[in-house]
Amino acid sequence: MRLPCPLCGTRDRREFYYQGAAVALDRPAPDAGQEAWENYMHLRDNPAGRTRDLWMHEAGCGSWIVVERDTVTHEIFSAELIDAD
Repeated sequence: MRLPCPLCGTRDRREFYYQGAAVALDRPAPDAGQEAWENYMHLRDNPAGRTRDLWMHEAGCGSWIVVERDTVTHEIFSAELIDAD
């Protein structure tokens, strides 16, 4: 798979570090039970189809980008820089 870096152009996926889904996770309350914290730390959806993922161009410019892609076909729909503000 090749990912488009907005600063460096299209690069091989091996130049990037995959962080996970680009969605906010609902953090449990500090006093939530052990099961709630284990679920928060270890359980993630693994959808088939269109997703928005967070990637870091680790072997390139070091930018964090959100990539919208299809996990079944590997089609890339968009890639945008994360706003640092």
